[in-house]
Amino acid sequence: MPSNKKLLQAAAGNAGGDNLYVEDVFSTYLYEGNDTARSINNGVDLTEGGLVWAKNRTSAYDHQLFDTETGVGKYLISNGTSDAGVNAQSLTSFNSNGFSLGTAWTNAASQNYASWTFRKAEKFFDVVTYSSDTTSGARTISHNLGSTPAFILVKGLNFSDSWYVYHIGTGVNKYLELNSSGTGHASTNFWGVTDSTFTVDGFLNNNGSTGKDYVAYLFASDAGGFGDDGDENIIKCGSFADNGSGTFSVELGFEPQFVIMKASNASDNWYMLDSMRNMTNSGSAFYNDSHLVANSSVAEATVADIIDPTPTGFISKGALGAVNIIYIAIRRPMKTPESGTEVFAPISLGTTTEPGFISNFVTDFTIHRTVDETAGNQVSSRMTGNEYMLANTTSAVGTISAVQWDFMNGSRVGNGTANADEIQWMFKRATGFMDVVAYTGNSTAGRAVAHNLGVAPEMIWVRGRVNSYGWIVGASSLGATKSLELDTTAAMVDYGSAYWNSTLPTNSAFVLGTDGETNYVNYNYIAYLFATLAGVSKVGSYTGNATNTTIDCGFSNGARFVLIKRTDATGDWFVYDSNRGITTGVSPYITLNTTATEVTNAGWLEAASSGFLVNDNASTQLNINNATYIFLAIA
Repeated sequence: MPSNKKLLQAAAGNAGGDNLYVEDVFSTYLYEGNDTARSINNGVDLTEGGLVWAKNRTSAYDHQLFDTETGVGKYLISNGTSDAGVNAQSLTSFNSNGFSLGTAWTNAASQNYASWTFRKAEKFFDVVTYSSDTTSGARTISHNLGSTPAFILVKGLNFSDSWYVYHIGTGVNKYLELNSSGTGHASTNFWGVTDSTFTVDGFLNNNGSTGKDYVAYLFASDAGGFGDDGDENIIKCGSFADNGSGTFSVELGFEPQFVIMKASNASDNWYMLDSMRNMTNSGSAFYNDSHLVANSSVAEATVADIIDPTPTGFISKGALGAVNIIYIAIRRPMKTPESGTEVFAPISLGTTTEPGFISNFVTDFTIHRTVDETAGNQVSSRMTGNEYMLANTTSAVGTISAVQWDFMNGSRVGNGTANADEIQWMFKRATGFMDVVAYTGNSTAGRAVAHNLGVAPEMIWVRGRVNSYGWIVGASSLGATKSLELDTTAAMVDYGSAYWNSTLPTNSAFVLGTDGETNYVNYNYIAYLFATLAGVSKVGSYTGNATNTTIDCGFSNGARFVLIKRTDATGDWFVYDSNRGITTGVSPYITLNTTATEVTNAGWLEAASSGFLVNDNASTQLNINNATYIFLAIA
């Protein structure tokens, strides 16, 4: 959230402590094993209690689950029935910012791993252990979830037995088994759930005899409790009847970053998907999602297109057939950044070590090019996987296997040698800063496309992902009817209601007309949304005056990225960045709408602490007297 809001909340106090966000209580973290003791710093405070679930992606090894109640060095296997194992060199500690690993199974050299961390927090997740007693029949156990559980996993710790699963979508009279692909079993009143207790059938209390220990993992659903105002949902459990058509839309109220799915009335796997591992939006096409299977030790696979995430949920692609599907979904990150370095980096390819382009944050959107060659400006996003488009052309969308997103600190384009002349402008999706939205057109005027920017976007780039459509750019400074084209030098044109339905976007949606460039029926589109965030980014406009003019963006250490386009007449899309130099002398630039090599001898834009400066030398390009310009600047 903006710093001033944080200060006001701190001054006012909060009986429940600081506000929590999904990033505080959940993390998907990918890493490569190195057989050396190490810490995984994912930002989740496990001294509050919680669960770490880890799986080898490369090879067929068991899932391993570690929780703070069972204790360090002990683990359970989701794909098996064995009791809690002990290995002092697996997970070695639960930390205030993640967890530590030893040299054993969860950290083998040259093996790739996924980990999912769930922190204990009201209205999200709880861990409870209990021992069987002499209670005859059903047993009631207290919990601290602060809401009614919608998904419960129960496992015996000191004896071999299945994982018993309650899910709101199958009800209290049925239990499933996490270690099995089966349809589960009907059993009258096997479960009971309230906001302070859960009840298990006597079978899960050793039938009234002592000597058996259990652990239960409890998950909330639609309980609120998170975000700036403490009322946003970050987890939802539900069910739907998949019609098998590939178009069934599931509404969550948020975009998911993690999903577990299971057919409850047919034999099928417990699929685990997340946005770090290629859970992409393929639209009407079918691109296989990378997934792991909770009930099997198999390595990561890409044999099915299971879901497409959307800004408000996901679309089932029919991979599980026309059956009842249960799911658990967790919201994508939601915090507002406080500095530009959290969400943007202009990076040269400095190493052949993966990922090559190192931003030091999870990267969601990139523009890549080689500056000393005649080359295209390649635009890619995590949302669309290995697809790419060229900002400088209307050519059809391409795919390239060398585009890789499964890194915590950057992205990879190709596997060539280190080359300082390859540059990548790297962006992270974040509230108030920028967002990426994939959608399918419907040719209906007034179509509202939801987004998660949290504020009204001030600049939008839209590009069709099929056929040879151009890049349409809207901006609040242009109004609700005028647009530019990212791939041309053309001046702004008034298209009436064709593109934006004569409607400015809101903090939750942007509105489309009927033109095929933005909204043709059943065509897939990608949209990039940008906004002004104090101290981080600035979307704005200015009028040239042919004299040295500082454009005040509200920054304190100048801009690290500047994109400028003349709007009232033709002109290129100029890009400057701090990697290649924004100085008081000559600042090199690239033009997004061309394949031209970098220009290094035009001294038009200079550094300024509050933003950037267009000087009197730019009187023929960036500072023409009485000409109008739009810009995007990032601190």
